[in-house]
Amino acid sequence: MRADELRKKYLEFFEKKGHKIIPSAPLIPENDPTVLFTTAGMHPLVPYLLGEKHPMGKRICDSQKCIRTGDIDDVGDATHLTFFEMLGNWSLGDYFKKEAIEWSFEFLTKELGIPLERLAFTVFKGESQNNIPRDEEAAGIWQSLGVPKERIAYLGREDNWWGPAGNTGPCGPDTEMFYWTGEDAAPKVYDPSDKRWIEIWNDVFMQYNKTSQGEFEELLQKNVDTGLGLERVAAVLQGKSNVYETELFVPIIKKIEEISGKPYQGNEKPFRIIADHIKVAAFVLAEGLVPSNTGRGYVLRRLIRRAVRYGKLLGIKDGFTPEIAQAVMKIYENVYPELIENQKFIFEELGKEEKSLEGPLDKIKQYKIDLLAARDQGLSKRIHDAPILSSPGVASGWYVYENYQSYGTPPELSQEVVKELGLRFDQEGFDRAMKEHQDLSRTASAGQFKSGLADNSEQTTKYHTATHLLLAALREVLGDGVQQKGSNITAERLRFDFNLDRKMTAEEIKRVEELVNQKIKENLPVICEEMPTECAFDCGAVGVFGHKYADRVKVYTVGSEENICSKEICAGPHVTSTGQLGVFRIVKEEASSAGVRRIKAVLE
Repeated sequence: MRADELRKKYLEFFEKKGHKIIPSAPLIPENDPTVLFTTAGMHPLVPYLLGEKHPMGKRICDSQKCIRTGDIDDVGDATHLTFFEMLGNWSLGDYFKKEAIEWSFEFLTKELGIPLERLAFTVFKGESQNNIPRDEEAAGIWQSLGVPKERIAYLGREDNWWGPAGNTGPCGPDTEMFYWTGEDAAPKVYDPSDKRWIEIWNDVFMQYNKTSQGEFEELLQKNVDTGLGLERVAAVLQGKSNVYETELFVPIIKKIEEISGKPYQGNEKPFRIIADHIKVAAFVLAEGLVPSNTGRGYVLRRLIRRAVRYGKLLGIKDGFTPEIAQAVMKIYENVYPELIENQKFIFEELGKEEKSLEGPLDKIKQYKIDLLAARDQGLSKRIHDAPILSSPGVASGWYVYENYQSYGTPPELSQEVVKELGLRFDQEGFDRAMKEHQDLSRTASAGQFKSGLADNSEQTTKYHTATHLLLAALREVLGDGVQQKGSNITAERLRFDFNLDRKMTAEEIKRVEELVNQKIKENLPVICEEMPTECAFDCGAVGVFGHKYADRVKVYTVGSEENICSKEICAGPHVTSTGQLGVFRIVKEEASSAGVRRIKAVLE
């Protein structure tokens, strides 16, 4: 079964079970400061998991584009990917464990034809200290479907518990489904330590709320959040030993063979890294993100750099990344048309980033030669008084930093060389050097890679509404071509990115600030309406660049019918009138990346 068929079959199956199909949300999340990218289907649905009504009802399903950066170093093995699609079905206060488990079982065994003998399951073993019982209910439902009890394992929090993402919030036990990949028959008793069992699906039961006192109380609205990895299941159904051997990667692999003149066999790791990383780059570039030295722009830059380096190791000529991206587009052109729609921008940005690496990659090559000599012969090389080895077997963090400062040698590529040679990297020394020179720390946003729920506090809600007023003011001052390129909201400030290829003048900044404060003084109402998406756009509502919407959406209008200030498609939350916001002040206007400006503002 091809991936396209699997995706279609899944969505149609749950549509028959009363679910409404919603499109994938963008990879760059709206107004969620806790994550750099959408890492799971739950991110776009946070307000609805917390009780807000979804325009499409209580049962929804989707195929969500996801990026997870925590496993970048593992990319190249049989299962790890940076970009993947997560098929999910959701119950927002509707059905719970029984239906979720029965439908998962029905889809796996009936729709996909997977024999029960090749499946195993895990459930939560409970925690007496938190008064959370062993999940006998989930285990009992599996057994009622014919699953032998020997194929069900009770595991702890690390394996079978989801959330909360922060210190407090919705959380609960989950049940996971595993497929036997071994060539022989699966053992009768499921052993979680046997790596031939591969997880393919996860049903999360959000039934508790963790309080600020660390207690777990039952949620009034209990939700179901499930996730089935498209790439993994496609590989299973096609009898492939790894995710890179399905049609979602084979055309990319063949293109790399063609331009490198080398076979995939024997060069699996570099081929897989190039294919994975350029796929990610194409998708996030399609949403308007550009490589930079901060936040998600830095993650994009790091992925492209890594792909280019492995391309050079294969002897590929300069300017190859757009060719790889084109192969990616052909795979997804009928599913994600935004790739084709933005191909010119994607090709240009990849080409620019690749060209900028020509000199630094030569330095990386030399660094590897020097490290080898130091490791094997005890030779030392210095740059600005920093030795290449800080001690035997330890690569100097100061040297890597100085190499970066002097020649632009990407630190993450230097660290990769260190690992390849079996040396330890002095991260502490590198961080000290960065701090001492008051430069950018590449790890500044590492904590944001973890998933989490958005902060829905009163002050954050105010800032959310203020971003709508800000966008409206920017469009009035700079023109209707201004679009949101990113937003990061905390309880202390808002940060808003928008497209503009020049610095704003002092007069423009002042005018934008005045317009926002004028609308706040007018104490305009903020009205939420549900409507068909077509109607939303027909009545002038503004959407986020690159966003595909469900058939029905929420539209927040700021102002009365005679005096509309802003009209945006948005999930909320918002204040009820602009007079609640206080005084709006822009504290900074700066470059975010090429062609993108950033405003930081506060409410006083």
